[in-house]
Amino acid sequence: MDEEYDVIVLGTGLTECILSGIMSVNGKKVLHMDRNPYYGGESSSITPLEELYKRFELTDSPPESMGRGRDWNVDLIPKFLMANGQLVKMLLYTEVTRYLDFKVVEGSFVYKGGKIYKVPSTETEALASNLMGMFEKRRFRKFLVFVANFDENDPKTFEGVDPKVTTMKDVYKKFDLGQDVIDFTGHALALYRTDDYLDVPCLETINRIKLYSESLARYGKSPYLYPLYGLGELPQGFARLSAIYGGTYMLNKPVEEIVMEDGHVVGVKSEGEVARCKQLICDPSYIQDRVRKAGQVIRVICILSHPIKNTNDANSCQIIIPQNQVNRKSDIYVCMISYAHNVAAQGKYIAIVSTTVETSEPEAEIEPALELLEPIDQKFVSLSDLYEPTDDGTESQTCFRTRHWSERKPVGFCVSFRYSPRQPTMPPLTSRPPAATLTLRT
Repeated sequence: MDEEYDVIVLGTGLTECILSGIMSVNGKKVLHMDRNPYYGGESSSITPLEELYKRFELTDSPPESMGRGRDWNVDLIPKFLMANGQLVKMLLYTEVTRYLDFKVVEGSFVYKGGKIYKVPSTETEALASNLMGMFEKRRFRKFLVFVANFDENDPKTFEGVDPKVTTMKDVYKKFDLGQDVIDFTGHALALYRTDDYLDVPCLETINRIKLYSESLARYGKSPYLYPLYGLGELPQGFARLSAIYGGTYMLNKPVEEIVMEDGHVVGVKSEGEVARCKQLICDPSYIQDRVRKAGQVIRVICILSHPIKNTNDANSCQIIIPQNQVNRKSDIYVCMISYAHNVAAQGKYIAIVSTTVETSEPEAEIEPALELLEPIDQKFVSLSDLYEPTDDGTESQTCFRTRHWSERKPVGFCVSFRYSPRQPTMPPLTSRPPAATLTLRT
C-alpha cells in the first residue's frame, strides 16, 4: 500500500466503481478501498435475507414462508436503468455488459385520483388511455407528434417554439393541455420530481420525453431495464473492469485519516500505512467535515406475496405518484421487482417506496404508496441523510460524490460530481460504436 497512485477511491458504491473502472481503462493507477467487507456500499444488494433482518435490527428471523434466505438479493436503494440512457451506453462502451444479464421492466404506471394507470407514451396509447378525455387525447397526441419530430438542430421542427427561451409552461399552453396531463407528462415521462422545470426553457424537458420514448421503443413494455440478481451487480461489474486494467481493490480496509499538505489531499492513511495520491474521490461518509446535510430521504422496502393491483399482474413495474396528486412538493416513487429477477424466493415480490422527506412524520408522507401495496408481509423502513460538498474540490484535489433521492430517471439516487481541473474524463460515448450488447432474459 505504501505507493503513489494517480487516484484513490474510497467506497465501492456504483458511482465510485464507475469512476475507478473508467480511470483504470484510461491508464490511471487506481487504488480503491472500502471499510465494508462487501462491494456496493449504499448501492449493494443484501443477501441472504437473514442479513437484511439483522441490518434493520429485527429480532425475529425470517418466517419459513419467505423461503430460502440465499434466494434473496434485496436492493437498499432502488433504481431502474433507462434503456437508451447514459448508464446503459456506459455499460456498453466499457463492455461491463459481459458480466450482467438484464430483464425489461414490465410496466410504467402513474397515480391519479387514488388509482394507477398505464403511462401513455405513444400516439396509439394516448388515444386509448383512460387518463384523459376524448378532446384532451387529441391535444396530447399532437404534443407527442411535436416532441417526436423535434430536432434541436433543425428550426423547421420548432413550430414557433424557441427551445432555449420558451418555458415548458408555455409549451403546455400552446397545446392546451390540462393539469392532469401536465402532471403525468412532466413527472412520468420527463421524470421530474418537482414542478420547478415549468419555468425554465423547454429544451431539456423535450429531450427527456424523447429519451423516454426512445427507450420504450428499444425493447417494448416499458423504457426501463433491471439487472438479474440485483443492483449490487452493477458496482461489482465496474470493479471487475478496473481490476482487469490494473486497479487495486481492498475491502474491509479502515480509513484512519485523509492526509493533507498545504490544503491539498496527498494520501490516505490506513492501518498505519499511507498510500499517496494526486487526487481523492470518496463518498460523504469518509469526509464528514467537508460536507453538509441537505435533506433526508425515506425508503421503505416491502416484501409482498402478490403483484401490485391494477398492474396486469406484472412481475416488475414502476409507479409514480405526482406531487400534486397527494399535496406534496415532490413525487413518491414505487419500484417493484420479484422472483422473476432472481432477487426473491419463488412467488415473492419486493416493492421499494422512496421520497424526499418534507415533514416531521415521514412514514405518513408515503401512506398513499403503501396503500397500493397492501397486504404487506414485512416492511423495512430507513431514513437517510443527503449530503452536499462544502467546496468544489478544486483546491484540495478532492472529488465529492453525493446522493440525491432521485435522478432524472425515476428512482433511487442521483450523483453529482465536483471536478477538479485534473479530473480524468471518459471519451465521448459516441466516439465509437458500442462494443457489446445487452443480454436480456425473458
